[in-house]
Amino acid sequence: MNNDIKNAKAVVTKERKAIFTLEKKFSNKDFQKNLKEAIELIYKCKGKVIVTGLGKSGIVAQKLVSTFNSTGTYSMFLHSSDSLHGDLGLIRPEDVVIIISKSGGTSELKRLIPIFKEFHNKIILITANKNSKLAEDADIVLETSITEEACPFNLAPTSSSTVSLVLGDAIAIALLQKKGFTKENFALFHPGGTLGKKLLLKVEDIMKKGDEIPIVNVNEWLKNVIYTISSKRLGCAIVTDKGKIKGIITDGDLRRMLEKNSSIEKIRAKDVMSKNPKVINGNTLAANALEIMERNKITQLIVSNGKNKVDGIIHMHTLVELGLK
Repeated sequence: MNNDIKNAKAVVTKERKAIFTLEKKFSNKDFQKNLKEAIELIYKCKGKVIVTGLGKSGIVAQKLVSTFNSTGTYSMFLHSSDSLHGDLGLIRPEDVVIIISKSGGTSELKRLIPIFKEFHNKIILITANKNSKLAEDADIVLETSITEEACPFNLAPTSSSTVSLVLGDAIAIALLQKKGFTKENFALFHPGGTLGKKLLLKVEDIMKKGDEIPIVNVNEWLKNVIYTISSKRLGCAIVTDKGKIKGIITDGDLRRMLEKNSSIEKIRAKDVMSKNPKVINGNTLAANALEIMERNKITQLIVSNGKNKVDGIIHMHTLVELGLK
């Protein structure tokens, strides 16, 4: 194995062991007690969760804030240095503070403690040093000590940062579940992405309506059916009788019919249509419509909101264009 690959793999191995060390802490009663109290404290927080740290810990803190906010826990990042020059104005008495510090002795963070105390903020500390000055001042300490960093000199914060990040994610997801936060709630915070589209977009929002729908009567001559399919450009025609859905004719149905018949002059829509086509309600999520299409190996779905009447049609191309596939 190439030396570069060996060195890279060694980092992954060390960080995996660090996460395993963290996992074993969950069997410790003191750790369980502190973690439970931390989750409960944040859950009952009437204000926001302020997360702070310096250096690599500060970057982890910013990521945790992002995760908190996207999962329903109002949070803000406080830069431990900039905060001493005006940013402390964001602090309110009802806020909960999370400090991330490997050493527990960062001077900038220690200078913040009196301010937090002045505001009567509860402090949760994530640290590898439970005997540090910050640990003495914190209300809850979550100890994340590891055997070694992934750095060959055991200096650069690598494994320790990973463990802090994992523990932060664990707290965020535990809170998500405690709050009953749903995937629909999650989508509301991600409306511009594919995830938001998958979770929020409904069939009725994107289906073809009115004159865009390719509809033919059961007794329509096949020549006119072909014209309808070509002009509407959805690869099909919905066959109806007195406004009721009777079947569907797709490009595939036409090809199979032409293989068997040399003349189409006396062929009507009812002679070619596939009966009992797949129908979906407009209130159905677009992502579910895509699943139905893929499962049944079809590219169109008729939309009907009741009484077997056509309300619209949705094509797989539309779902693909929206990024759902």
